[in-house]
Amino acid sequence: MTPRSSQEQTAGPAPGAGSSGTSLGEPAAPPQRLFDSVLCFGGEDWWYHNRGHFDMQLMRELSRTVPVLYMNSIGMRAPRPAEGRMFWRRLARKWRSIRRGLCRVDERFWVVSPFSVPGLHRAALSRWAMRRQLHSAMAALGSRSPLLWVACPPAVEALRGNPDGRGLVYQRTDRFENFPGVDREFIAACDRELKQRADLTLFCSPLLFEAEREECRASIFLDHGVDFERFAAAGRSPADPEDLQGIPRPRVGFIGGIDSHTFDPELLLEVVDLRPECSFVLVGACSLPDGWCPSPRVHLLGQRPHDQVAAYMAGCDVLIMPWNRSEWIEACNPIKLKEYLAVGRPVVSTPFAALAPYRSLVAEARTAQEFAAAIGRALTAPFDPQAARDRVREETWPAKAEQLLGSLARLGLEPLR
Repeated sequence: MTPRSSQEQTAGPAPGAGSSGTSLGEPAAPPQRLFDSVLCFGGEDWWYHNRGHFDMQLMRELSRTVPVLYMNSIGMRAPRPAEGRMFWRRLARKWRSIRRGLCRVDERFWVVSPFSVPGLHRAALSRWAMRRQLHSAMAALGSRSPLLWVACPPAVEALRGNPDGRGLVYQRTDRFENFPGVDREFIAACDRELKQRADLTLFCSPLLFEAEREECRASIFLDHGVDFERFAAAGRSPADPEDLQGIPRPRVGFIGGIDSHTFDPELLLEVVDLRPECSFVLVGACSLPDGWCPSPRVHLLGQRPHDQVAAYMAGCDVLIMPWNRSEWIEACNPIKLKEYLAVGRPVVSTPFAALAPYRSLVAEARTAQEFAAAIGRALTAPFDPQAARDRVREETWPAKAEQLLGSLARLGLEPLR
């Protein structure tokens, strides 16, 4: 399939789909399909993960137009007892999430945690139970013709034999098959099926879009958005959260999940040793082993609600992204990059493909020595926060939602307003 542009590739009309109102040689418009709601199989848990994620933010925006049911992630890997305390923590968290039932969190936004066992998605009983829960939740909302949205590939199992969806969107935001501990062949098979079935596949990684768009019926590159006003306001008028006030400056901050498949702890610890004058602030859930960071100048503050993270970013003098080198990172496009720029602080990062358009605003470092030197320059050289903010000012989530709705409309999929 030949893409229409570097940003969008859409399916053409079916053969013989012309109409009396279509000019000779002009492709006919696809038949209109109205959806009265959106059913999203999310990639995270609404109650326990940072709500800045791509699917959560777009669902919030779409709920301004039609009702949205966000189904918390059914998971891609089964918890393993070898994980120790993390195993029991995950089980307890999942059970608490399921017990909440169907919750209304905004005027047209509902959240539910389906009962599922990661790793057993292919079992007939599991598929049957998932479909029953799905139908029950949609009936409670009065939804008859939802747009189906998949951000967790194993959810394709629940869609088999389910004709109720008005259309299907697949959110291919990461190389899901490279996630640690998953059945790689199974996840890759789910990914292939979704690309073939989905009316539209969304890519937020330019690398994945260029590599895989020909595998899809229709696809677009839809970059992450940013809650610009919230983060810019925090940067202009910083007010340190209470647990940040006692940490000496200069502060070097990382705000996000501290996980082995993304974060490079060895790199960070080397940088800490090379910059003894700095305090390092890490805000986010951590899945690394206990005791991984012995330095007293590294302050692990834990996870904070999304509406508070802007204040932590603004309370730092330099913001960093010390990623590891992996296929996952190479194909990533972290939302925090735009948040960092909107706050208006110098940024230092290890390289990844999606960083290319921002290299004039972000210092790129491959080694601990380069990283430490870049932090030193960021602390002493003049920095223009306005230039950073101007770069992402128009990259808001409402703008991304409008772009998405326009792409859906070109495929005949439109909300019943």
